[in-house]
Amino acid sequence: MEIRHLTVLVSDLAREAGREISPPLRKVVSAAVITNPFAGKYVEDLAQLIELGAVLSKLLSDRAVAALEDATVNSYGKAAIVGTDGELEHAAAILHPNFGQPLRDAIGGGKSLIPSAKKRGAPGTTIDIPLHHKDAAFVRTHFDAIEFRIGDAPFANEILVALAISSGGRPLPRVGGLQASQIVGEDGLR
Repeated sequence: MEIRHLTVLVSDLAREAGREISPPLRKVVSAAVITNPFAGKYVEDLAQLIELGAVLSKLLSDRAVAALEDATVNSYGKAAIVGTDGELEHAAAILHPNFGQPLRDAIGGGKSLIPSAKKRGAPGTTIDIPLHHKDAAFVRTHFDAIEFRIGDAPFANEILVALAISSGGRPLPRVGGLQASQIVGEDGLR
């Protein structure tokens, strides 16, 4: 794996609608820009990218958890932007088969699916990394996202891979639905 760029973004939200958020809501994005070994050509067997998914997840998860500091991970998500010489399937190969377990290991669990987004783009393309509760996908207070971009990535032959974690759900939630305190935790949904 050839990594050109590693970065961690830390965002602390301390006020919302004129109200103090205490403790501040912390969101962390950890990202890597890698060379796409299959850029510009069709390859049937994507096992190399699938294996890279686990390695990248471990690297990015460890960096994200460290940046969250002492806060507990409440929600998570993942995303990838494939450069213009790549395929969306290249992002899927990295994000889906093996990416989840290293993230779950790093945060001490997580029963719900890790929401994801993927797209093709040029340098500077933004992506909204979806977030939801790590143990129950239907916890409405945690339906959220964080926008992310790297100004010079991805090049045509690269893939930008990112994961996001947060210390909580949206601030000042008022739309009802399943609450974190009501999680049963059996199926990753409720």
